[in-house]
Amino acid sequence: MLREDLFDKAYESLYPVLFRIAYRITGNSTKAEDLCHEAFIKYWQREEPLPDIDQTKYWLIRVLKNISLNYEKKRSREQRAYGRLQKSAPQYSKSTDQEFFREQTRSMVQEALGRLPAKLRVVLVLKEYGDLNYREIAGILGISEGNVKVRAFRARERLAQLLDGEIGG
Repeated sequence: MLREDLFDKAYESLYPVLFRIAYRITGNSTKAEDLCHEAFIKYWQREEPLPDIDQTKYWLIRVLKNISLNYEKKRSREQRAYGRLQKSAPQYSKSTDQEFFREQTRSMVQEALGRLPAKLRVVLVLKEYGDLNYREIAGILGISEGNVKVRAFRARERLAQLLDGEIGG
């Protein structure tokens, strides 16, 4: 099979799962697309294509995870710097539209995900939004399956606490 055909096959079958992962890490669909494309560029630049679609999937997820987390670290630093300059919190307009409340809920979940430590957030994103099982996540992260389960449990607990604080606070 030609290199271009292998690439096309990988792109068509893996882009949706990579996009979901990048979106949940970044919370921004445009940036998620950019990060997915960056991961595929790195795949294209490989000397040798990977032997099968599963290995390609795991390799791309690892690459995407790394570039997404690097983006998030940079964005976090920029937000903190901007926050120091900003004197007041943004004001939100009141609306009774259900879409407004759905967006607020999505935003709260995304913000809470962003507040999780990276090692917990990545496991939760890969499990819940990447549709990966514990064994696959362990292989991608290079940790034991048991460690993945512990991190997923802790991430869910921490996320629930953060959301309870947002709702109750």
